[in-house]
Amino acid sequence: MLKNRGLVFVLILLLIAVFFVYSGYNHPTVLTNQQTDFPDNNIGGEMMAEPHTLSIESLRQGDYPGSDLVVEQTLTPGSNYQRYIVSYRSEGLKIFALLTVPNPSSGSGQAMPEGGWPAVVFNHGYIPPSQYRTTERYLAYTDAFSSNGYVLLRPDYRGHGNSQGSPTGAYGSNGYTIDVLNAYSSLQKYKDVNPDKIGMWGHSLGGFLTLRAMVVNPDIKAGVIWAGVVGSYEDLFDRWRRRGALSGTPPVTPSTRGGSWRQTLSEQFGDPSENKAFWDSLSANSYLEDISGSIQLHHGTNDESVPYEFSETLKRQMIEAGKEVELYLYDNDDHNISQNFNIAANRRVEFFDRYLK
Repeated sequence: MLKNRGLVFVLILLLIAVFFVYSGYNHPTVLTNQQTDFPDNNIGGEMMAEPHTLSIESLRQGDYPGSDLVVEQTLTPGSNYQRYIVSYRSEGLKIFALLTVPNPSSGSGQAMPEGGWPAVVFNHGYIPPSQYRTTERYLAYTDAFSSNGYVLLRPDYRGHGNSQGSPTGAYGSNGYTIDVLNAYSSLQKYKDVNPDKIGMWGHSLGGFLTLRAMVVNPDIKAGVIWAGVVGSYEDLFDRWRRRGALSGTPPVTPSTRGGSWRQTLSEQFGDPSENKAFWDSLSANSYLEDISGSIQLHHGTNDESVPYEFSETLKRQMIEAGKEVELYLYDNDDHNISQNFNIAANRRVEFFDRYLK
């Protein structure tokens, strides 16, 4: 009798154990909101495993091998240099670009330097992608480099002109920055370029790309930025009152400026006052201690597209980071520094001569 009671007791214990095991497998633990966030949606939280895709750290984890430059079309030569439309690869996309190469006897009347010509990646400003053409605009800007002994590569960016891909915008996507980084690597492979003497020049949106590229790639020797969008993401979110470049275009108000990236990111992560760490993680300004070289800044004080205070702030931040920086302000000049163009163009060539020749 006692033996039967013992057997029954064991069976009851086994049934209880099976019940708890079954319950554990079929009723998962309830997680907190923080625990159920995707890792890259919890910047600064305990669960963060990957940086946000727009962050500087995410860019640094990428690989930007570029490719050989392929000549797609030979253009009419410049004053003492050859002009080509070329292509290269960026994230599998075929990106077109303008390439200029000095004639062998150019460069202050000298032959090509031993090791190859110095070179510049030229990052253009915002032009509506559907209106963009590789051979149009910025002609005077490129000539100042091309006629002074520099190879120049001006990438079109994805979705511009004949380049493959969709135009992603510069501030809500790293697509254009990736195209610029791959342009740099492609230029390093070009037979007439000294791969150790390459800088970057950027105008407006292109200045934003230049600054990002220089805190990601440690090999970029120097950078020049004209009227650059070089504020932090907090500045872009809170303090950028961009006005239209065309006469009669109304100011962009805080409720309409910037497109969907501000709304999308703020809805997910909060605005900069609520989540400063996240917004700092997107900003090149937070990584200036790692910048690859010196920077020269140019800005007109009557710029109606990008406030010149952005350049003033970047100069201060560079000095605080112990980096070399120059700033030239042009009284009453515009976004394109039209009134002082020749002065600014000469200054940038002299700057690159210091660091690349």
